Amino acid sequence: MHPVTPLRRAWAPVAVLVGWAVHDFDQAQRRLSDLTGTHLLIGLGVLLPAAALYGFLSWWFMHFSVTDTELRIRTGLVFRRTAHIRLDRLQAVDINQPLLARFLGVSKLKMDVIGTDSKDELAFLSDTDARALRAELLARAAGFAPETANDVGEAPSEQLLHVPPRTLFIALLLSGSSWLLLLGALAGPPFLWFTTHSIGLLIGTGIPLLGAAFASTVGRYVKEYDWTVGDSPDGLRIDHGLLDKAHETVPPGRVQAVRIVEPPLWRRRGWVRVELDVAGSANDLLVPVAPREIAQELIARILPGVTVPTELSAPPARAAWCVPVWWRGHGLAVTDTVFASRHGRLTRTLALVPHAKVQSVRLLQGPWMRRKGVADIHVETGANTSVAARMRDEEEAAKLLHSQADRSRTGRRTARPDRWMA
Repeated sequence: MHPVTPLRRAWAPVAVLVGWAVHDFDQAQRRLSDLTGTHLLIGLGVLLPAAALYGFLSWWFMHFSVTDTELRIRTGLVFRRTAHIRLDRLQAVDINQPLLARFLGVSKLKMDVIGTDSKDELAFLSDTDARALRAELLARAAGFAPETANDVGEAPSEQLLHVPPRTLFIALLLSGSSWLLLLGALAGPPFLWFTTHSIGLLIGTGIPLLGAAFASTVGRYVKEYDWTVGDSPDGLRIDHGLLDKAHETVPPGRVQAVRIVEPPLWRRRGWVRVELDVAGSANDLLVPVAPREIAQELIARILPGVTVPTELSAPPARAAWCVPVWWRGHGLAVTDTVFASRHGRLTRTLALVPHAKVQSVRLLQGPWMRRKGVADIHVETGANTSVAARMRDEEEAAKLLHSQADRSRTGRRTARPDRWMA
């Protein structure tokens, strides 16, 4: 690993000290006033060499190797841990560059593996080594022989979409949830102070509200800045980030569901947001904002043969007795390739599930729904998510329960292989 690797956790002791000081400010102030210059010098003289030695030894004992069938990562100074990552189970190999790492010319590799929720990572490698290792891992995962994987190199990419910073800024301004969180962050703490005069309640409530407002506005802009989508033989590539640069890949054949989100203030401009459910991958966003026509073209790339339905059937009028007002936002369309369900009156969300990705189908009907003759149909995907078609006529739901199971079996027999560069 690169020699700067030990510095990646150097912030942890500082964060612990800051957290303790914020939690008990008075005691922290007293402790600091009791310390003399001699005590500080002795403490620094002991702690700094010990921390440097621990960082060096942790870097020295961290190794990785690529065999014919797996990537092995060995870490740990006192407690050893060895991760065996099968190359044929790799779904995505992403390159991430935090702000400081960009100045130092290093990157981290994050691996998405089928069957695991967390990502194994190699941090840090030089930029050149990280890209070369990523290309080799993808070539091995695609089935190239070990002796030729090093010569394959990184697959070429063709740009499909670029989100201008101005468009992203306007889209965030027109996002209602961001304004609600910002309003709550500005109005909540003063209201709590005037009603309770409690510093602890003010800090405990105000800081999370401010953090949520920052994450939904400035944080989203910084993360989704310069969003670019490209097409390559190893899947759709996504590059984004203002401070921390991320280079992600949407693995081919592993997209279980697609959601087209349309906030109310975006409709006049024809903008949508496209989210993903990917099995074995944490990449959950395809496009932060784009015209509907371009978004549909990208969806056709990741779900070959799937066309986004435009006509959806509404629930029967008696569904209003179960879900007043909001029942009009629900809709359903089932085509030869996809199960499509819509919900929401203000922010509309259309979920698309290819028949081949449906793992199970459920019919749910509560006592009041039985009285009104309606039922819900839920389809489960391989990404541990569920898409529901709500408030359908009970006869329609019963037929859909069996017909969807047949469509799923047929879709799996004709689906393309889930392999890199296949």
